[in-house]
Amino acid sequence: MIRARAAPVALVLRRGPSDWYHLIRWNTAQDTFEHGAWFRGRIYEERCDLSPDGELFLYFALQGSRWRTSYQGSWTAVSRPPWLHALGLWPQGDTWGGGGTFLSHRRVALWTSHLVPHPDHPGTGLEVVEGRPGALRALGSIEVALGTDTPSDDGVRVSDGRIFRRRGTKEIEIADFRDLRPDPQPPPAWARAPLAPRGSRRWRRARR
Repeated sequence: MIRARAAPVALVLRRGPSDWYHLIRWNTAQDTFEHGAWFRGRIYEERCDLSPDGELFLYFALQGSRWRTSYQGSWTAVSRPPWLHALGLWPQGDTWGGGGTFLSHRRVALWTSHLVPHPDHPGTGLEVVEGRPGALRALGSIEVALGTDTPSDDGVRVSDGRIFRRRGTKEIEIADFRDLRPDPQPPPAWARAPLAPRGSRRWRRARR
């Protein structure tokens, strides 16, 4: 579970069966859930982040079937959650680096020296800098709870594919993802729409 710092949004990365991941966007104010992408491969949760406004997802992924492609088998990308369609993508080619953090709504620090984007995913509208995990992690908006029975500060507990929230003296189950099965669907048009170019009024508004 990855939370946005400045918006009531979290992204649930549900793993299973086997090597599948499923992304679910959680409105934490209303406790509603929006199901999104299914991905067969590896998403490195500790190298992922949500933008402070919850509108973008930065992730590091590994997919063995793409080693001999222009994606080089592993890559860092930015998408609109809960989908993985890459608005910007930076091939990595190994797992020694990759991932990153948001420094603001549209400014990202990538934990890699591979800052040349894939030609099909140029990252229009993003400001990209090189960073190091130890130096920049505290500036990001990430908060992760992975399969733990320990409640968070707001009374949320994750356990065995379910999410619980304490309300008053009672703990209520608000989501049960145990019975989901892979059902990959193409991303909707809004998830594929490019970001506003840097310098435009829309970009400046988002950046604030």
